[in-house]
Amino acid sequence: MYSFNNDYSEGGHPLILKELFSTNEDQSAGYGLDEHTEKAVKLIKQKIDCETADVHILVGGTQTNLIAISSFLRPYEAVIGVETAHIAVHETGAIEATGHKVITVPSVDGKMTTELIASVLERHKDEHMVKPKMVYISNTTEVGTHYTKREIKKLYEFCQENNLYLYIDGARMASALATEENTMFLCDYPECCDAFYIGGTKNGALFGEALVIVNDSLKEGIRYSIKQKGGLLAKGRLLGIQFEALFKDDLYMKIGEWSNKMARRMKVGISTLGYPFLYDSYSNQLFPIFPNEVVEQLSKEFLFSIETKVGDDHSCIRLVTSWATKEEEVDHFLFYLSEQTNKEV
Repeated sequence: MYSFNNDYSEGGHPLILKELFSTNEDQSAGYGLDEHTEKAVKLIKQKIDCETADVHILVGGTQTNLIAISSFLRPYEAVIGVETAHIAVHETGAIEATGHKVITVPSVDGKMTTELIASVLERHKDEHMVKPKMVYISNTTEVGTHYTKREIKKLYEFCQENNLYLYIDGARMASALATEENTMFLCDYPECCDAFYIGGTKNGALFGEALVIVNDSLKEGIRYSIKQKGGLLAKGRLLGIQFEALFKDDLYMKIGEWSNKMARRMKVGISTLGYPFLYDSYSNQLFPIFPNEVVEQLSKEFLFSIETKVGDDHSCIRLVTSWATKEEEVDHFLFYLSEQTNKEV
Protein backbone atom coordinates (compact mmCIF):
# COMPACT_ATOMS: atom_id res chain seq x y z
CA MET A 1 0.00 0.00 0.00
CA TYR A 2 1.39 3.40 -0.98
CA SER A 3 1.03 6.17 1.60
CA PHE A 4 -0.39 9.62 0.92
CA ASN A 5 -0.93 9.97 4.66
CA ASN A 6 1.71 12.62 5.32
CA ASP A 7 4.91 14.21 3.99
CA TYR A 8 7.32 12.51 6.38
CA SER A 9 6.63 8.82 5.77
CA GLU A 10 10.02 8.42 4.11
CA GLY A 11 13.42 9.22 5.63
CA GLY A 12 15.59 12.07 4.39
CA HIS A 13 16.26 13.44 0.93
CA PRO A 14 19.26 11.65 -0.68
CA LEU A 15 21.31 14.86 -0.84
CA ILE A 16 20.82 15.37 2.89
CA LEU A 17 21.74 11.77 3.65
CA LYS A 18 24.84 12.18 1.50
CA GLU A 19 25.96 15.18 3.56
CA LEU A 20 25.29 13.37 6.83
CA PHE A 21 27.25 10.31 5.68
CA SER A 22 30.22 12.27 4.32
CA THR A 23 30.63 14.14 7.64
CA ASN A 24 29.85 11.21 9.89
CA GLU A 25 33.35 10.70 11.27
CA ASP A 26 34.22 14.38 11.54
CA GLN A 27 34.56 15.75 15.06
CA SER A 28 32.74 18.93 16.01
CA ALA A 29 31.50 20.98 18.94
CA GLY A 30 28.14 20.11 20.47
CA TYR A 31 24.86 21.88 21.18
CA GLY A 32 24.63 23.75 17.88
CA LEU A 33 28.02 25.43 18.20
CA ASP A 34 29.55 23.43 15.35
CA GLU A 35 30.66 24.79 11.99
CA HIS A 36 27.81 23.16 10.07
CA THR A 37 25.15 24.82 12.21
CA GLU A 38 26.99 28.12 11.89
CA LYS A 39 26.97 27.74 8.09
CA ALA A 40 23.30 26.78 8.11
CA VAL A 41 22.41 29.81 10.21
CA LYS A 42 24.42 32.05 7.87
CA LEU A 43 22.65 30.61 4.81
CA ILE A 44 19.24 31.08 6.40
CA LYS A 45 19.99 34.68 7.30
CA GLN A 46 21.05 35.30 3.72
CA LYS A 47 17.87 33.71 2.33
CA ILE A 48 15.60 35.69 4.64
CA ASP A 49 17.71 38.83 4.09
CA CYS A 50 17.90 39.56 7.81
CA GLU A 51 21.32 39.48 9.45
CA THR A 52 19.93 40.66 12.79
CA ALA A 53 17.62 37.65 13.24
CA ASP A 54 18.45 34.94 15.78
CA VAL A 55 18.23 31.40 14.36
CA HIS A 56 17.98 28.26 16.51
CA ILE A 57 17.57 24.82 14.95
CA LEU A 58 15.38 22.45 16.96
CA VAL A 59 14.27 18.86 16.48
CA GLY A 60 10.50 19.04 15.86
CA GLY A 61 7.53 21.31 15.34
CA THR A 62 5.73 20.71 18.64
CA GLN A 63 8.98 21.26 20.51
CA THR A 64 9.64 24.47 18.58
CA ASN A 65 6.14 25.80 19.21
CA LEU A 66 6.13 25.09 22.94
CA ILE A 67 9.63 26.51 23.46
CA ALA A 68 8.92 29.67 21.46
CA ILE A 69 5.48 30.37 22.87
CA SER A 70 6.35 29.61 26.50
CA SER A 71 9.51 31.70 26.23
CA PHE A 72 7.85 34.70 24.61
CA LEU A 73 4.83 34.90 26.93
CA ARG A 74 4.46 35.83 30.59
CA PRO A 75 2.69 33.25 32.81
CA TYR A 76 -0.71 34.95 32.54
CA GLU A 77 -0.56 35.57 28.79
CA ALA A 78 -2.34 33.52 26.11
CA VAL A 79 -2.02 32.74 22.41
CA ILE A 80 -4.82 33.06 19.85
CA GLY A 81 -5.22 30.47 17.09
CA VAL A 82 -7.92 29.16 14.78
CA GLU A 83 -9.80 26.01 15.76
CA THR A 84 -7.75 23.89 13.34
CA ALA A 85 -4.42 25.29 14.61
CA HIS A 86 -1.76 22.65 15.19
CA ILE A 87 -1.11 23.92 18.72
CA ALA A 88 -4.82 23.50 19.52
CA VAL A 89 -5.47 20.12 17.91
CA HIS A 90 -2.36 18.02 17.35
CA GLU A 91 0.10 18.84 20.11
CA THR A 92 -1.44 17.01 23.08
CA GLY A 93 -1.94 20.21 25.05
CA ALA A 94 1.80 21.02 24.90
CA ILE A 95 1.18 24.76 25.06
CA GLU A 96 -1.31 24.47 27.92
CA ALA A 97 1.16 22.23 29.74
CA THR A 98 3.56 25.18 29.88
CA GLY A 99 0.83 27.24 31.56
CA HIS A 100 -0.47 29.21 28.59
CA LYS A 101 -4.04 29.04 27.37
CA VAL A 102 -4.75 28.59 23.65
CA ILE A 103 -7.77 30.71 22.74
CA THR A 104 -9.41 29.33 19.60
CA VAL A 105 -11.66 31.02 17.06
CA PRO A 106 -13.42 29.72 13.92
CA SER A 107 -11.31 30.04 10.80
CA VAL A 108 -11.92 31.35 7.31
CA ASP A 109 -10.64 28.51 5.10
CA GLY A 110 -8.14 27.64 7.82
CA LYS A 111 -6.94 31.24 8.14
CA MET A 112 -6.92 33.87 10.89
CA THR A 113 -8.40 37.32 10.27
CA THR A 114 -8.14 40.64 12.08
CA GLU A 115 -11.85 40.45 12.84
CA LEU A 116 -11.36 37.14 14.63
CA ILE A 117 -8.50 38.56 16.69
CA ALA A 118 -10.59 41.62 17.55
CA SER A 119 -13.41 39.41 18.83
CA VAL A 120 -11.00 37.81 21.32
CA LEU A 121 -9.64 41.15 22.50
CA GLU A 122 -13.18 42.38 23.00
CA ARG A 123 -13.90 39.48 25.39
CA HIS A 124 -10.62 39.67 27.33
CA LYS A 125 -10.41 43.10 28.90
CA ASP A 126 -9.29 42.74 32.52
CA GLU A 127 -7.15 40.79 34.96
CA HIS A 128 -9.87 38.24 35.69
CA MET A 129 -9.12 36.56 32.38
CA VAL A 130 -5.93 35.52 30.61
CA LYS A 131 -4.34 38.29 28.58
CA PRO A 132 -4.15 37.66 24.82
CA LYS A 133 -0.58 38.46 23.78
CA MET A 134 0.26 36.35 20.72
CA VAL A 135 -1.42 35.39 17.47
CA TYR A 136 -0.42 32.01 16.02
CA ILE A 137 -0.86 31.15 12.36
CA SER A 138 0.61 28.48 10.11
CA ASN A 139 1.56 28.81 6.47
CA THR A 140 0.44 26.63 4.83
CA THR A 141 -2.58 26.16 7.07
CA GLU A 142 -3.74 22.84 8.44
CA VAL A 143 -6.24 22.60 5.57
CA GLY A 144 -3.72 23.27 2.81
CA THR A 145 -4.59 26.91 2.13
CA HIS A 146 -1.94 29.63 2.20
CA TYR A 147 -1.69 33.28 3.15
CA THR A 148 -0.84 36.04 0.71
CA LYS A 149 1.71 38.66 1.67
CA ARG A 150 -1.09 41.20 1.94
CA GLU A 151 -3.02 39.00 4.37
CA ILE A 152 -0.02 38.43 6.64
CA LYS A 153 1.00 42.10 6.57
CA LYS A 154 -2.55 43.07 7.54
CA LEU A 155 -2.43 40.63 10.47
CA TYR A 156 0.95 41.93 11.60
CA GLU A 157 -0.08 45.58 11.40
CA PHE A 158 -3.16 44.77 13.50
CA CYS A 159 -0.99 42.90 16.02
CA GLN A 160 1.41 45.82 16.29
CA GLU A 161 -1.47 48.25 16.81
CA ASN A 162 -2.79 46.05 19.63
CA ASN A 163 0.52 45.16 21.29
CA LEU A 164 0.40 41.51 20.18
CA TYR A 165 3.12 39.23 18.84
CA LEU A 166 2.61 37.43 15.53
CA TYR A 167 4.20 33.99 15.38
CA ILE A 168 4.16 31.86 12.22
CA ASP A 169 4.40 28.06 12.17
CA GLY A 170 6.25 27.18 8.97
CA ALA A 171 6.14 23.39 9.13
CA ARG A 172 5.08 23.42 5.46
CA MET A 173 6.53 26.79 4.53
CA ALA A 174 8.29 25.39 1.46
CA SER A 175 4.96 24.28 0.05
CA ALA A 176 3.46 27.71 0.76
CA LEU A 177 6.37 29.42 -1.01
CA ALA A 178 5.99 27.12 -4.01
CA THR A 179 2.25 27.51 -4.60
CA GLU A 180 1.20 28.93 -7.96
CA GLU A 181 -0.80 31.65 -6.23
CA ASN A 182 1.94 32.63 -3.76
CA THR A 183 2.87 36.29 -3.28
CA MET A 184 5.03 35.74 -0.18
CA PHE A 185 8.79 35.18 -0.42
CA LEU A 186 11.14 33.92 2.25
CA CYS A 187 12.76 37.35 2.59
CA ASP A 188 9.32 38.86 3.36
CA TYR A 189 8.82 36.92 6.60
CA PRO A 190 11.11 38.99 8.86
CA GLU A 191 9.12 42.11 7.93
CA CYS A 192 5.75 40.49 8.59
CA CYS A 193 6.04 38.86 12.02
CA ASP A 194 7.94 38.74 15.32
CA ALA A 195 9.09 35.15 14.95
CA PHE A 196 8.58 32.17 12.67
CA TYR A 197 10.04 28.78 11.97
CA ILE A 198 11.21 27.12 8.78
CA GLY A 199 10.09 23.50 8.65
CA GLY A 200 12.52 20.74 7.73
CA THR A 201 10.83 17.56 8.94
CA LYS A 202 8.04 17.85 6.37
CA ASN A 203 10.39 19.05 3.65
CA GLY A 204 13.05 16.41 3.15
CA ALA A 205 14.97 16.54 6.46
CA LEU A 206 15.13 13.52 8.74
CA PHE A 207 14.09 15.96 11.47
CA GLY A 208 14.51 19.62 12.32
CA GLU A 209 12.91 23.06 12.33
CA ALA A 210 14.71 26.41 12.26
CA LEU A 211 13.25 28.95 14.70
CA VAL A 212 13.84 32.52 13.52
CA ILE A 213 13.38 35.33 16.05
CA VAL A 214 13.10 38.80 14.56
CA ASN A 215 11.81 40.86 17.49
CA ASP A 216 14.83 41.83 19.62
CA SER A 217 12.78 41.80 22.83
CA LEU A 218 12.13 38.05 22.39
CA LYS A 219 15.74 36.95 21.93
CA GLU A 220 17.18 37.16 25.43
CA GLY A 221 17.56 33.87 27.29
CA ILE A 222 16.13 31.68 24.53
CA ARG A 223 18.99 29.15 24.71
CA TYR A 224 18.29 28.73 28.43
CA SER A 225 14.69 27.93 27.60
CA ILE A 226 15.72 25.56 24.80
CA LYS A 227 18.03 23.69 27.19
CA GLN A 228 15.51 23.61 30.05
CA LYS A 229 12.84 22.11 27.82
CA GLY A 230 15.07 19.42 26.33
CA GLY A 231 15.64 21.07 22.97
CA LEU A 232 19.39 21.62 23.02
CA LEU A 233 20.63 18.59 21.10
CA ALA A 234 24.13 17.43 22.08
CA LYS A 235 24.81 16.31 18.51
CA GLY A 236 23.44 19.57 17.19
CA ARG A 237 25.47 19.21 14.02
CA LEU A 238 22.92 16.63 12.83
CA LEU A 239 20.46 19.51 12.58
CA GLY A 240 22.98 21.96 11.17
CA ILE A 241 24.14 19.63 8.41
CA GLN A 242 20.58 19.06 7.24
CA PHE A 243 19.70 22.75 7.06
CA GLU A 244 23.04 23.51 5.46
CA ALA A 245 22.08 21.02 2.72
CA LEU A 246 18.53 22.37 2.43
CA PHE A 247 19.66 25.94 1.89
CA LYS A 248 22.58 25.17 -0.34
CA ASP A 249 21.70 25.21 -4.05
CA ASP A 250 18.03 25.98 -3.25
CA LEU A 251 17.17 22.39 -2.30
CA TYR A 252 14.56 23.69 0.13
CA MET A 253 12.57 25.35 -2.63
CA LYS A 254 13.09 22.52 -5.10
CA ILE A 255 11.53 20.08 -2.65
CA GLY A 256 8.54 22.37 -2.08
CA GLU A 257 8.07 22.75 -5.82
CA TRP A 258 8.16 18.99 -6.43
CA SER A 259 5.70 18.27 -3.61
CA ASN A 260 3.28 20.82 -5.03
CA LYS A 261 3.77 19.57 -8.59
CA MET A 262 2.70 16.07 -7.54
CA ALA A 263 -0.28 17.46 -5.63
CA ARG A 264 -1.28 19.56 -8.63
CA ARG A 265 -1.11 16.49 -10.87
CA MET A 266 -3.37 14.66 -8.45
CA LYS A 267 -5.75 17.60 -8.08
CA VAL A 268 -6.23 17.94 -11.84
CA GLY A 269 -6.89 14.22 -12.17
CA ILE A 270 -9.42 14.16 -9.33
CA SER A 271 -11.18 17.26 -10.68
CA THR A 272 -11.33 15.76 -14.18
CA LEU A 273 -13.17 12.77 -12.73
CA GLY A 274 -15.77 15.19 -11.34
CA TYR A 275 -15.03 15.13 -7.63
CA PRO A 276 -15.14 18.33 -5.52
CA PHE A 277 -12.78 19.48 -2.77
CA LEU A 278 -13.60 20.67 0.73
CA TYR A 279 -10.87 23.33 0.54
CA ASP A 280 -9.34 25.04 -2.46
CA SER A 281 -5.73 24.10 -1.74
CA TYR A 282 -2.79 24.81 -4.03
CA SER A 283 -0.24 23.25 -1.68
CA ASN A 284 0.84 19.65 -1.07
CA GLN A 285 -2.28 18.86 0.98
CA LEU A 286 -5.52 18.02 -0.84
CA PHE A 287 -8.99 17.43 0.61
CA PRO A 288 -11.20 15.72 -2.01
CA ILE A 289 -14.71 14.51 -1.27
CA PHE A 290 -15.66 10.97 -2.37
CA PRO A 291 -18.61 8.65 -1.85
CA ASN A 292 -17.99 6.40 1.14
CA GLU A 293 -17.91 3.35 -1.14
CA VAL A 294 -15.08 4.86 -3.15
CA VAL A 295 -13.19 5.77 0.05
CA GLU A 296 -13.51 2.18 1.22
CA GLN A 297 -12.08 0.84 -2.03
CA LEU A 298 -9.24 3.38 -2.10
CA SER A 299 -8.27 2.39 1.44
CA LYS A 300 -7.49 -1.11 0.18
CA GLU A 301 -4.70 0.23 -2.04
CA PHE A 302 -3.55 3.49 -0.40
CA LEU A 303 -2.96 4.99 3.02
CA PHE A 304 -4.58 8.36 3.80
CA SER A 305 -6.56 9.98 6.58
CA ILE A 306 -10.26 10.78 6.69
CA GLU A 307 -10.73 14.48 7.44
CA THR A 308 -14.47 14.59 8.04
CA LYS A 309 -17.81 13.10 7.05
CA VAL A 310 -19.75 15.06 4.42
CA GLY A 311 -23.41 14.20 4.76
CA ASP A 312 -24.48 10.60 5.23
CA ASP A 313 -22.81 9.02 2.22
CA HIS A 314 -19.65 11.05 1.48
CA SER A 315 -16.33 11.69 3.21
CA CYS A 316 -13.50 14.17 2.79
CA ILE A 317 -10.07 12.56 2.85
CA ARG A 318 -6.64 14.16 3.12
CA LEU A 319 -3.96 13.35 0.57
CA VAL A 320 -0.40 14.61 1.11
CA THR A 321 2.53 14.57 -1.32
CA SER A 322 6.23 14.95 -0.54
CA TRP A 323 9.74 15.15 -2.00
CA ALA A 324 9.61 11.38 -2.43
CA THR A 325 6.23 11.13 -4.18
CA LYS A 326 6.63 9.54 -7.59
CA GLU A 327 4.57 10.41 -10.66
CA GLU A 328 3.74 6.75 -11.24
CA GLU A 329 2.22 6.49 -7.75
CA VAL A 330 0.06 9.54 -8.38
CA ASP A 331 -1.01 8.07 -11.72
CA HIS A 332 -1.69 4.73 -10.05
CA PHE A 333 -3.98 6.48 -7.56
CA LEU A 334 -5.82 8.31 -10.34
CA PHE A 335 -6.18 5.15 -12.44
CA TYR A 336 -7.54 3.22 -9.47
CA LEU A 337 -9.91 6.10 -8.65
CA SER A 338 -11.17 6.17 -12.25
CA GLU A 339 -11.93 2.46 -12.05
CA GLN A 340 -13.96 2.97 -8.87
CA THR A 341 -15.70 5.95 -10.46
CA ASN A 342 -16.73 3.88 -13.48
CA LYS A 343 -18.12 1.23 -11.13
CA GLU A 344 -20.13 3.93 -9.34
CA VAL A 345 -21.56 5.14 -12.63
